[in-house]
Amino acid sequence: MPEHNSTIKALFLDIGGVFLTNGWDTEARKEAAIKFGLDFEELNGRHRIIFDAYESGKSTLDEYLTLLIFYKPRNFTREDIKAFMMQKSQPYPEMIELIRTIKRKHHLLTIAVNNEGRELNDYRIQQFDLKSFIDVFASSCFVHMRKPDMDMYQLAIDLAQVKPEEIVYLDDRPVFIEAACQLGIQGIEHVDVATTKSALAQYGLI
Repeated sequence: MPEHNSTIKALFLDIGGVFLTNGWDTEARKEAAIKFGLDFEELNGRHRIIFDAYESGKSTLDEYLTLLIFYKPRNFTREDIKAFMMQKSQPYPEMIELIRTIKRKHHLLTIAVNNEGRELNDYRIQQFDLKSFIDVFASSCFVHMRKPDMDMYQLAIDLAQVKPEEIVYLDDRPVFIEAACQLGIQGIEHVDVATTKSALAQYGLI
């Protein structure tokens, strides 16, 4: 049985910006543009048009890269870009250990609710052993919708089989929390480990 008097039964967890770096974000694309001699504005403009399909699992990484970069000959390969993209993922060990400890102590169900393309998501899950503290991955690439689509949060609730008010959702982006709150989910905006600990303590989880 849980070792606390809290009514919380499940944690919904974003990944990028909470447990890992954001990976293929704007800064990473800027670095890629410099490293590979690309026009960042053109690269970023194309990304904004096509990334929804990739993160929703409706196109592959190769298809995304074809439209993003390899629509004309380049002096580097797809594998060069893929390796660069993967290298941008780095862990936040203190946050990983915090949630791993809370989950184990209080027997909480944990569900990832994150926007990520399949190949990057698979890499990050395996590379950083995210399965050691996340039970279910309701990732955008698997469920074919992206936050803040309300159906994505509802699907995660259905998978959890708990009431919305029995869920705490950690995300570093307030707008995603605000969307989830419309369904009755309680949210914590992750800024740093200390403030997240303090917020979790208010739910009796620390």
